[in-house]
Amino acid sequence: MSTERGNLSINSENIFPIIKKWLYSDRDIFIREMISNGADAITKLKKLEIMGEADIPENNYYRIVVTVNPDEKTIIFSDNGIGMTADEVREYINQIAYSGAQKFIETYKDKTNDDQIIGHFGLGFYSAFMVADKVTINTLSWQKDAAPVYWESDGGIEYEMGEGTRTERGTDVTLYLNEDSYEFSNEYRVKEVLNKYCSFMPVEIYFRKAADPEIPSVIEKEDKASEAEAAKETAVEDKKKDDGRKEDDKKPKPINNTTPLWTKHPNDCTEEEYKKFYREVFHDYKEPLFWIHLNMDYPFNLKGILYFPKINIEYESIEGVIKLYNNQVFVADNIKEVIPEFLMLLKGVIDCPDLPLNVSRSALQNDGFVNRISDYITKKVADKLIGMFKVERENYEKFWDDISPFIKFGCLKDEKFSEKMMDFIIYKNLDGKYITLDDYIKAAKPKDSGDESEKSEEKADKAAADAGEGKAEAGQEKADQKPDEIKDGVESETDRQDKAEGEKDAASKEDTDKKESDTGEEADDEDESKKKAVIYYVTDEKQQSQYINMFREAGMDAVILKHNIDQPFITHVEYKNANVRFQRIDSDITDGFKDETEKKDKKLLKKQSDAMTKLFRKVLGKDKLEVKVERLKNEKVSAVITLSEETRRLQDMMRMYSISGSDMGSFEGETLVLNANHKLVQYIIENEKGEHTPMICEQLYDLALLSHKPLEAEAMTRFVQRSNEIMMLLAK
Repeated sequence: MSTERGNLSINSENIFPIIKKWLYSDRDIFIREMISNGADAITKLKKLEIMGEADIPENNYYRIVVTVNPDEKTIIFSDNGIGMTADEVREYINQIAYSGAQKFIETYKDKTNDDQIIGHFGLGFYSAFMVADKVTINTLSWQKDAAPVYWESDGGIEYEMGEGTRTERGTDVTLYLNEDSYEFSNEYRVKEVLNKYCSFMPVEIYFRKAADPEIPSVIEKEDKASEAEAAKETAVEDKKKDDGRKEDDKKPKPINNTTPLWTKHPNDCTEEEYKKFYREVFHDYKEPLFWIHLNMDYPFNLKGILYFPKINIEYESIEGVIKLYNNQVFVADNIKEVIPEFLMLLKGVIDCPDLPLNVSRSALQNDGFVNRISDYITKKVADKLIGMFKVERENYEKFWDDISPFIKFGCLKDEKFSEKMMDFIIYKNLDGKYITLDDYIKAAKPKDSGDESEKSEEKADKAAADAGEGKAEAGQEKADQKPDEIKDGVESETDRQDKAEGEKDAASKEDTDKKESDTGEEADDEDESKKKAVIYYVTDEKQQSQYINMFREAGMDAVILKHNIDQPFITHVEYKNANVRFQRIDSDITDGFKDETEKKDKKLLKKQSDAMTKLFRKVLGKDKLEVKVERLKNEKVSAVITLSEETRRLQDMMRMYSISGSDMGSFEGETLVLNANHKLVQYIIENEKGEHTPMICEQLYDLALLSHKPLEAEAMTRFVQRSNEIMMLLAK
């Protein structure tokens, strides 16, 4: 058999049903495609007129008219653009996927730009067959002595073409709707779709019912002369709603705005115009905080406005809308390929004629060009925020509570955005002031790293132990103690244990140092850990008020981090900055809270802590509970609960993923700190086997837990009953 070569042929009977069913995701999109074709026809003629190739009368009035007839179940799209000859109908309509726009651009590419030519694929016309059984075209070309052409097709497979009846330049496309699409002969449904897709088309669009007067394609000379002036008066007329209407208000008005705000230069836009545009497009009664006007011509054409709405709610509930346009034609909301994910929290419009859209203009080809657009938008948003921080710090702080979830979400989701913004994240401290991390660290540094001679002897002894001087620590500690505080047997045994532990730690450290030296690693991990700046934070000002008061009394500060996004965000900050560690204020009792006399009875407190741990574990039935007896400066605080930062973050992660066992009692790390300076604690220590000691222990624990987190239902019931019993005892 001989070798055959040839071209594959496409059978319209096979391909057309697929086009009708799968070309577009939404049926109502045919209205956008029909109007886009009309807008292209007008734009082409305008360009020919500018180049002097088309002689257009002075009283010409470009417009597109959409006419619905509910009785005949038809919808007609009329334009007075370039029109078509019979040969052009054969070329552009009879050849599926042949783009007239593409050919026009190629023909005149050296004479004019193609920025406003919408169509690129040649398939838009066939969207009509998604809703229509029959489609007709009646067209007359702009060319001199051209004859009108009539084209008709049932089902989109076969067609008839002959002489048309149109007497004015332009095209009428009539759709005879199928039974499933009668909704598009309803004026309200069509207006809804027009507002969705065509609110900002560059050509005026009029809607009319079949019984309404025709929309003229020419206007009187005096009307044309005053057209620009009338546009300026529009804003004034809007403010006179309660006044009498002028007679010309009865004239038909376009349903679209041909010059939306984003097409203007930012210097030509007023604050009121930005706010009005926001209200009209997004129907949001709350004013935006601020906005960014995008205006770029090179290396790609992109314009738009991004609004920062008032969003002082948890970030999961925020729902923004970024409307994407192509040459003022609506494409879709929130297309993730173009718009970074974190920007989805904003509201705005982006118009980019250079986007590589697919045939339905509702999805994008994922290529490097799209990524460049996304990077540009991210950069402009970051630049705006940084500029506000540097120049408008007061406004930046005023808006911070509203925009912080957005910024932190952006840092988590976009690496480039995080790199630019990390130094401009601000935090509210306990005094309600906004500070950066550097501000916090600088303010806390003198308190955390004072002169060595002013530190407690306990810290000096610990430093000596870290250096391997276990013997020196034991000797110094023994010398500091008074004879009457030393108890035979217990003291000597404790000394031996401390000495052994000190020597063990020293040996371990020497071994570690040797290993690091052998591998050329000079830095000591323990020393590096000490260098970390601790950032204390609050998640619930009411719940953690007791801890906040303790911080204030100790002259310490903390930052407020109460949004859900703050937990993953602080982990991100720690990852980016190895010298920073976040710690919630109820995660530990720092030295600043402790009485200076505590070092004198360290051994006694250790013994009391062991005894109280056994007592509370037995009374509460919590085998993992740790109890520490400390001397706190505030004698009014009886007990507090601490939970290590690592344990809490593990709980948060498990809770996020709905993993069972995420309650606090299920983890090691929960510590009950009893204040030895409080009389109630002293009573328990001195009366471990007292009649009411178990009840007091339970009450102390619940009171401490209430300052840490809400009680569970059963625990709250027992707490109330126990409180009543205690009051009855007091009443006796």
